[in-house]
Amino acid sequence: MSAAGRRWGRRQRALLWSVLLAAWEAAWGQLRYSVPEEMPKGSFVGDVAKDLGLQLPALRDRGVHILDKGRRQYFALHGKTGHLVTAERIDREQLCERVPQCVLRCELIVEGEMQVYGIVVEITDINDNAPSFREAETELKISETTSIGSRFFLAEAHDPDSGRNSLQSYELSGHEHFSLAVQAGPGGDQRPELGLAKALDREEAAFHELVLRASDGGDPALTGTARIRVTVVDANDNAPVFGQAEYTVRVPEDVPVGSTLVTVTATDADEGLNGQVKYSLKKITDKASHIFQLDVDMGTIILLRSLDFEAADSYELEVQAHDAGALFDRAKVVIGVTDVNDNDPVLTVSSALTEISEDSLSGTVVALLHVQDRDSGANGEVRCSLDAGVPFRLEKTFEDYFRVVTARELDREQVSEYNVTVRAADGGSPPLQSSAVLALRVLDVNDNAPVFAQERYSARLAENNAAGALVLTVRASDADWGQNARVRYRLSEGRVRGAPLSSYVSVQAETGALYALRSFDYEQVRELELWVRAEDGGAPALSSNVSVRLLIVDENDNAPQVLYPPPAPAASLSSGAGWSGVELAPRSSEPGALPAGSLTRWLVLAVAAVSCLFLAFLLLLLALRLRRWRREQLLAASSGALRGVPVSHFVGIDGVRAFLQSYSHEVSLTADSRKSQLRFSGASCCDTLPARPLPDEPAPLLGDENPA
Repeated sequence: MSAAGRRWGRRQRALLWSVLLAAWEAAWGQLRYSVPEEMPKGSFVGDVAKDLGLQLPALRDRGVHILDKGRRQYFALHGKTGHLVTAERIDREQLCERVPQCVLRCELIVEGEMQVYGIVVEITDINDNAPSFREAETELKISETTSIGSRFFLAEAHDPDSGRNSLQSYELSGHEHFSLAVQAGPGGDQRPELGLAKALDREEAAFHELVLRASDGGDPALTGTARIRVTVVDANDNAPVFGQAEYTVRVPEDVPVGSTLVTVTATDADEGLNGQVKYSLKKITDKASHIFQLDVDMGTIILLRSLDFEAADSYELEVQAHDAGALFDRAKVVIGVTDVNDNDPVLTVSSALTEISEDSLSGTVVALLHVQDRDSGANGEVRCSLDAGVPFRLEKTFEDYFRVVTARELDREQVSEYNVTVRAADGGSPPLQSSAVLALRVLDVNDNAPVFAQERYSARLAENNAAGALVLTVRASDADWGQNARVRYRLSEGRVRGAPLSSYVSVQAETGALYALRSFDYEQVRELELWVRAEDGGAPALSSNVSVRLLIVDENDNAPQVLYPPPAPAASLSSGAGWSGVELAPRSSEPGALPAGSLTRWLVLAVAAVSCLFLAFLLLLLALRLRRWRREQLLAASSGALRGVPVSHFVGIDGVRAFLQSYSHEVSLTADSRKSQLRFSGASCCDTLPARPLPDEPAPLLGDENPA
């Protein structure tokens, strides 16, 4: 296979792996892309629609967009192509200073699915920065007595690019007295040193001009230069020495401006001007140079601006101590910044509903929230909560995203609107809080039937009423809302005296007023029983019934009528036959005597006969009751044995007793019943019912009694 074919195969495999990687990460809710820095606005980053499996029309229908969290946005979603593009020109060195891998993050929300996807974009470096020296010209003072091989620190160049595009090498312009040596620092950086290759003679040359060139590894390579002026001075045999090679200090980010953070100290054994030590910063970033200030005489480092842990958690400085003879020493200063809980949690409502039906199932998503806290550690740990007693709960979805869902079924008739307050609190001491309010209106469902104000209704209506008179008004209320709460009334079907009920009364559909459609006659209809139905406007409609009783009140609207004698026809009156309404009574009539007439006599006789029969019936009934009472008294008295008569002289069957012997009695009666006597004569008695045992059983009739 040719070299071109192999390269094409490698590109195809790399493309396949990148597609598979993007698909795998999309399945786990995260997309990863890379783009070089300094690309113009609108440059292609990645095909989001393809990686998420979304069709282009679905981008608008589902509300797909980059989530705005109130910070600077470097990427945007192209609505027509579904591509992730750059929103502006990105400078990697400005965003990710001293960071080996520059990564930007954003979130893509699909509102139609209430789903959030994380997007990670790596900003790759290009060689857009040349190495540069902090000072274009540097002066070194070297004693003429300095021995050959001595080395002097030179200013380092700085290249904000990374990798091969960063600083790679130094060169020194040719000079017979000096040579260049490059040493590796603790962090892997290159440190140039000027070596003395030939003895100096101040009388021969008091100054030497050198050029130091720094190059990066880009293609093409970029370079930067610094001019070095070497001044030959008289002898100075002792260099300043720091008390420690590295100073480390940690300060809180809220330390006041103007505070002294650390003091470095170096000593020089020389005397006079050669023993006076001065301090200077030799290695410091542009950003740190605006935050810290070094006192050249005292060696104190003072804070010029407020620190921010979220911007940088540590700073590295290099301090140089030198004497008047250009001898020096260097020390490393590390200033660590500790976090203070100075950032409130930021709670953002990414997507939210404004209305929800009251029959929504438990677990329905109401809102999607995002929370973040720029603090670190416990100060950056955020807890979210809802007010107690609301029918909602919080669920964590992706990283710092939460969603508010219903915890139970809703009831609009109890609560029609909710203002749900979501609170976010960090773990600081004291904790900082923020909140957001979700306004949610509960939509009505027809789940309540109309309810009448009374269990039953009744009314009284005088007869001979006017047609269309108001009888009464029934009222029903519905706890629902809108059309579902609109109540209409109607009569249930029925008949009265063979006619439809609707021909007697009617009910107004909107107000429930019951009207009489005709004039009622008490002598024909004395009461009406009917049912009224109340029905709401839901779909399907719900209804309830109530009974209504209408009582017709009698009025004196009928004159008395003579039943007898009947009025004579007009023809009879004209002929002289028939009753004229006048009867004659003889002068000899007694007071209380009727007017003459056979019908009147028979009527009187019939009434008298019925009265006599009724009176006779009452007397007979009374006699029977007395007789029965007397019999009961006699039976009660005879239930025990007669005094003086042995029990063995009686025989009884079915409650009837008879004497077995005859007795003669002597009865004495006096006017006073308490002295009456009844005496039995024992000598005059005789057997009246001889006891004869059965042929097979010689036992006596009286059981336990001895016949003897």
